[in-house]
Amino acid sequence: MRKLYWYISSYVRKHGLVFLLSIMVALLFFSFLLPLINKKMAFKKSTYIAIVGQYTLTDLPKPIKNQLSAGLTKIGANLEAEPLLAERWVVEDDGKQYRFVLKKYVKWQDGKTLKPEDINYNFSDVQTISTPNEVIFTLPEPFTPFTVSVSEPILRMEWEKKFFTEDKAKLIGIGQYKMLDYRLRGNNLAEFKIDGPDARYIYRFYLTENEAVNAFKKGEVDVLLNISGCYDLCDWKKLEQAKELSYDRYLAVFFNNSDPLLTKNIRQGLSYVLEKNYGKARAIGPINPNSWAYLQGGKDYAKDFDRAIERLTSELPRNPLHFELTTSSNFADEAESIKKEWEAFGPIAVEKCQANKDIKDKNLCKNLDIKINIKISNFPDLANYQLLLIGQESSIDPDQYFMWHSSQPINFTHYKNTRIDSLLENGRKTLDLEKRRTIYQEFQQFLLEDPPAVFLRYLDNYSIAR
Repeated sequence: MRKLYWYISSYVRKHGLVFLLSIMVALLFFSFLLPLINKKMAFKKSTYIAIVGQYTLTDLPKPIKNQLSAGLTKIGANLEAEPLLAERWVVEDDGKQYRFVLKKYVKWQDGKTLKPEDINYNFSDVQTISTPNEVIFTLPEPFTPFTVSVSEPILRMEWEKKFFTEDKAKLIGIGQYKMLDYRLRGNNLAEFKIDGPDARYIYRFYLTENEAVNAFKKGEVDVLLNISGCYDLCDWKKLEQAKELSYDRYLAVFFNNSDPLLTKNIRQGLSYVLEKNYGKARAIGPINPNSWAYLQGGKDYAKDFDRAIERLTSELPRNPLHFELTTSSNFADEAESIKKEWEAFGPIAVEKCQANKDIKDKNLCKNLDIKINIKISNFPDLANYQLLLIGQESSIDPDQYFMWHSSQPINFTHYKNTRIDSLLENGRKTLDLEKRRTIYQEFQQFLLEDPPAVFLRYLDNYSIAR
């Protein structure tokens, strides 16, 4: 026993300090460093998500932008702008200048403080001036929806130095989710990776919904995000499916208003023929029903054969009502249904026309025998069509200038109406909310009286996950 004591005491005298330090390091390692290392190296679940469409680093889809960052404003429940990165704002110079005061202590993801000079939306014809705590936008003319425009999330781009490959662009936002990496296919994104606190999201891009669905079947992706239908996946087992009615996207049959056959009477008549029993999904016009400017009780063109015949016979067409209806594969079934309804109505219209004693030239009655040819194209030519059945996105603000003003190149319906032009011009320059509401409700009233489209229904968004 005494011999053991001598051995231990001798060891402590010679190596005691090292022994003590070893115990302290072990305690520190197992108490603090090991949990930290485990946290950093913890396995993150990777979720592969399909996005339909062509996008670039400077034109990211909404789900990705909203994960990465935030805007000066955000959109409230009634689709009005509310403060977000901006604490408040002031509108000056009769709507031509917007002064935003930034919130303090907002940080970029790399730890740098957000400064007014960091706010860069790349608006054309807009002058941007920064002060120590404000960013000021000066517009060439009044534009009331500007506060909605700056709800777009802001991003900063920097270039990462690579030792063995080309330098790579990196996007930096504001929030917990950070860009990790990306892969290009030509100039467009093929893949985009986002890293979060507990999960990693890998977005993969496909040209069409059919391509995305096939990728899901092959296991390339785990989630189909915001597609128009469940395709043949509806009956698959062990899938999570969410269906949501999207009031910011609507389906309509758009008329090519430059076609001389598609007069106002013909457009109204065709509108009255179709059944529109969509319940809550029924779309009356192009403005989101949740908007503060939405017109309740607008002309809805409920199915009414008598009104349809009245409109078609009030000025009989000089040429047969033979049309080509273009649509994508997503809406092929709906196009077939529309074709059947219009063609079934044709003989009825001809018979009523022949029996109408007020119509002198009975030879023109045969022109009411409607015939429809369906053309399927996943990328319809907006410059060359007669009737077009597609989905269209509603703007957050009720401003419809780009879609329906006769001067706009993206007005693919070639719609021209001087009264509508005047209302759209005034609506985007008027600051008073109640006056704007009156303008846009009048716009909806007159647009529906001179219909450039048959508005059908709001579109469903399907999200499907394993």
